Amino acid sequence: MGKITQHPILNTLINLISRRLITALAFFIGTGLLIILTNLQSSDGFIIIPKSVYSDLIISLPPSSPLKPHPLPPTLAQWQDSTNSGDYFSQITITQVGYLVWSQFPIRVYVEPPKAISKEQAKAWVNGVLQGVQEWSTYLPLTVVEQPEIADITIARKAPPLQISPGSNIPRARSAQTTYELYTSNKVLSHRFTILLSPSQTGEYLIAASRHEFGHALGIWGHSPLQTDALYFSQVRNPSPISARDVNTLKRVYEQPTSLGWSLVDNSKIN
Repeated sequence: MGKITQHPILNTLINLISRRLITALAFFIGTGLLIILTNLQSSDGFIIIPKSVYSDLIISLPPSSPLKPHPLPPTLAQWQDSTNSGDYFSQITITQVGYLVWSQFPIRVYVEPPKAISKEQAKAWVNGVLQGVQEWSTYLPLTVVEQPEIADITIARKAPPLQISPGSNIPRARSAQTTYELYTSNKVLSHRFTILLSPSQTGEYLIAASRHEFGHALGIWGHSPLQTDALYFSQVRNPSPISARDVNTLKRVYEQPTSLGWSLVDNSKIN
């Protein structure tokens, strides 16, 4: 068998690349930043399973973090579907902390005033967003705040990052994006959402996009397969209002266990 000759320059290059990879891996592990990218997307740019961003404020959760349901808010407890329309709860994704349920009400919403357009256009945009948002207030208590630092859900007129579709290297624009992050306050696990709505969305489609994305932020972390639901996975010519199926699904989500809103307890440290 012949002797393999190793080129000194090639060896140096390989060692350099290896060291950089190890350094990069150590950096990401050290920061505790957890990012789950779910980049499936429908033809119009709506995210089929929205991207989830976990804040680096949470490095790890105690192994005994409680996972239990909260009492239903009265607005949902009183909801009854006389049409027996069913739901699409089977399409809802459970996260590492359980279901994305709010337990402190009213939910505080901040709509960032646009700056790159005229005052009249900005006012029309904010009003369109608020129309889509306030349609949900029948089912969960909401309040609009003017201080972004206290908001649970922030909505901005900003183009979401370009999307690389599976099996393609061509970046595509998207109509909207909803993300959330986890954080702790007084040892209670909490979350907050950011919704980006593309500047290309106007009129009826802006209202529909706001309604749709806000449904995600309220806890419907998934999509309906039916066009007659506000959380249908794709944008349509005639957007649907909030349906009985949307509310039925929201109610079922709020009946599920979660770690959100509960104190973080690590029993492994209790003697």
